[in-house]
Amino acid sequence: MPEAVLHQVRDELLDYRASGMSVMEMSHRSPEFIEIAETAEADLRALLDAPDDYRLLFLQGGATTQFAAVPLNLLNGKGGADYVETGSWSAKAIKEARRHCAVNVAATSAAEQFNQIPPLDTWELDSDAAYLHICGNETIGGVQFHHYPDCGVTLVADLSSELLSRPIDVTQFGLIYAGAQKNIGPAGLTLVIVRDDLLGRAAANTPTMLDYAVQAKAGSMYNTPPTFAWYVAGLVFKWLLAQGGLKGMAARNAAKAGLLYDALNRSNFYRSPVARADRSLMNVPFTLADPRLDSAFLEGATGRGLTNLKGHRSVGGMRASLYNAVPEAAVASLVDYMNDFERESA
Repeated sequence: MPEAVLHQVRDELLDYRASGMSVMEMSHRSPEFIEIAETAEADLRALLDAPDDYRLLFLQGGATTQFAAVPLNLLNGKGGADYVETGSWSAKAIKEARRHCAVNVAATSAAEQFNQIPPLDTWELDSDAAYLHICGNETIGGVQFHHYPDCGVTLVADLSSELLSRPIDVTQFGLIYAGAQKNIGPAGLTLVIVRDDLLGRAAANTPTMLDYAVQAKAGSMYNTPPTFAWYVAGLVFKWLLAQGGLKGMAARNAAKAGLLYDALNRSNFYRSPVARADRSLMNVPFTLADPRLDSAFLEGATGRGLTNLKGHRSVGGMRASLYNAVPEAAVASLVDYMNDFERESA
């Protein structure tokens, strides 16, 4: 979370703008919260330059819930959908979608240990698929689509770990979904951005809470929404606008990632397992030449205030996450520590 946002949350926590209430105490139907919600939606639309024929939904359940909601809403009588498997999150989306439809895995990089995006010319698409699903950025493996595919079919993307980190062309997608807890706000909020013509297609057995048309008609308030997370996300949107919007954030994120990748490229002591063309700007996994030094590396990092660097248990090694709120100075401190640790271990 941006420190400035945390300070504002602290200052408004007990009494939101002389209302006599915390946002956590407000009715979601109150004038105060309606203003919060409408302002947040308008700011998000401005950040994304989202056209008027897209609905911006503020929902619950995390991106994982959308693994089921997507096929339930978008199949529209068709039997299946195309999915591209680039890591753990797209694999989970495939597993859940198979509960609801036939899944054609159009491409996978499993044989390469998910260290790259499968080349587009190798994709085997189903001409009758209802949609094509991708995960824009895989947090565990550290691969990212730097250019989204245009395959002549409705594109659906899980952008949980990269939405608002750079400009995107919303019109490339039929539907985008994203859990909030990377670049948007606290856990508990999920954004869904869906084109109007895809509403009203939900299968008859779709739970009401997962029906995008129901949620759009209700203004994301079919039931009590995650009000506090929605409020904090709105503050983050204001902060992003003040940073120069998504163009400004993209430049900052590219600079941060460049610092770390340059350090990895210069060293034989550290290694990035990801193909250079597909390296993520958000999540940077790396390994040490001698894995027996992993524990010492992590202990020394903690001593310098550098935390959460242990890689996911499924892949090991290290992982540095460089989300929007991470300052460039923090990345510079990590690179300094890496250089010191390499010298001391020689």
